[in-house]
Amino acid sequence: MNVRRLIPTTAVAGAVALGLTALSACSSSDAAEGSGDGKLNVVASFYPMQFLAEEIGGSHVSVTSLTKPGVEPHDLELSPQQIGGLSDADYILYLKNVQPAVDDAVAQAGVENTVDAAELTTLESHGSAVDDHDHGADEHEGEEHAGEEHAGEEAGLDPHIWLDPVKYAEVAEGVGKSLEKADPDHAADYRKNTESLVAELNTLDKAYETGLKNTATKTFITTHSAFGYLAERYGLTQEGIAGLDPETEPSPARIDEIHHVAEESKATTVFFETLASDKTAKTMAKDLGLKTGVLDPLEGITGKSAGADYIEVMESNLTALQKALGAK
Repeated sequence: MNVRRLIPTTAVAGAVALGLTALSACSSSDAAEGSGDGKLNVVASFYPMQFLAEEIGGSHVSVTSLTKPGVEPHDLELSPQQIGGLSDADYILYLKNVQPAVDDAVAQAGVENTVDAAELTTLESHGSAVDDHDHGADEHEGEEHAGEEHAGEEAGLDPHIWLDPVKYAEVAEGVGKSLEKADPDHAADYRKNTESLVAELNTLDKAYETGLKNTATKTFITTHSAFGYLAERYGLTQEGIAGLDPETEPSPARIDEIHHVAEESKATTVFFETLASDKTAKTMAKDLGLKTGVLDPLEGITGKSAGADYIEVMESNLTALQKALGAK
């Protein structure tokens, strides 16, 4: 996870206060308009949460995402209007420790039906490549970046649960139950939609399991160490160049180690993502004589995404991994 521009708590608190002041100045009719169509007013923090809300909520919800397409979610800064508008939500779905600004604003909003997706499954500690490898080789380098890389993570737990179809299905089931509770009149539809989505995710899981079972190598190199759950699920090894932050320059020790890893593991490709710079990946690939490719962490859907939604992009990720790993 690349936590870069962390917003000072005092700044966020000020923005929250300003947002709530702006909200109080709105007429009561403005708030009524949001629910005038009878739909549940749902606010999602970023795309993986938005997708769940839309798929499970269906025609009974109106979903707004705090993170616009193309915006790097970890860098999100909320406007006073967005912060104030949170109080109007009937239901908030977010993932704690991914977006500090969202965490603070959600806490201030005080919406009864607020769901933290991290509580719907079990988080694990995968660490970054920097954590796993560089601390021994370059102790001071690890210490220098530790504050940046872990400021948004609780106890070093990896928040990228949506990149594992099995864990994402667990979250989907929890979201479905919470929507049933928030809007019991449409509980049957939420239950049906949840079952349908979980079935799709199970199919995706089987495709990954089968597609990655026999490969020439099990190691993939990526700038963003977001794929720890995915790697663990399907018996792969993720080697991150710069760890949690794809825009952080890797240490000389890590560059040397990646050279060794690439040679030993017979890696063929250095992956980068669409919402961050590809400079590091291209430089590394050129030095190693490897190819480059996109492995999308699915933090947002844009015109550059290899698919229109979560399922399609995950299928594209599978194809990219099969090609890079030499699937048989």
